[in-house]
Amino acid sequence: MKKIELEIVALSHSITQNNSYAIVLGEMEGQRRMPIVIGAFEAQAIAVALERMQPTRPLTHDLFFGFMTKFEIELSEVIIYKLEEGIFFSKLICLQNNSEEIEIDSRTSDALALAVRANCRIYTYETIIESAGIFLNSEDRPAKRAIQAQSAEQNEGGEDVNDLKILSYAELNALLNDALEQEDYVRAIHIRDEINTRTKED
Repeated sequence: MKKIELEIVALSHSITQNNSYAIVLGEMEGQRRMPIVIGAFEAQAIAVALERMQPTRPLTHDLFFGFMTKFEIELSEVIIYKLEEGIFFSKLICLQNNSEEIEIDSRTSDALALAVRANCRIYTYETIIESAGIFLNSEDRPAKRAIQAQSAEQNEGGEDVNDLKILSYAELNALLNDALEQEDYVRAIHIRDEINTRTKED
């Protein structure tokens, strides 16, 4: 199965949901974007590495990567290989002593936090990005942005996820475009999932 190379396009705080973050992966040779909801701790770990910040003490992912380096285990690539009920599954492809290849199962957020530190390639498969991707016409999204802080007032204005079920396709697509314009990728994920659910049912 052909692999598609991805890059980290953005790390976004949700405008409409407290303590929700999305890491947005984009095709290296295409315009599809694949947002993935992650936790606050993992978002911080990725942001620290993207911004080349040096914490006073190693974070968990720094410790793990340091352990790998000391024992000459190279992280050669990360593969997001499965999407099941909205959950992404990933594996670390490692080389031990530059020879034996080892696969290690991982949460996608942890895999990405390590990929940034190891400066390794990130891949997925066509079936996954076809199912979970969002097509963007614009090419002006800045790469590797830090977490966007949002005020409490902004967080209070979002619609309930259940409200999406009463909207038409046209209204959902308009909301999706609005969420993408605001770079609220967590909200965009819920809208995209509702559209995909209806498509499967039709």
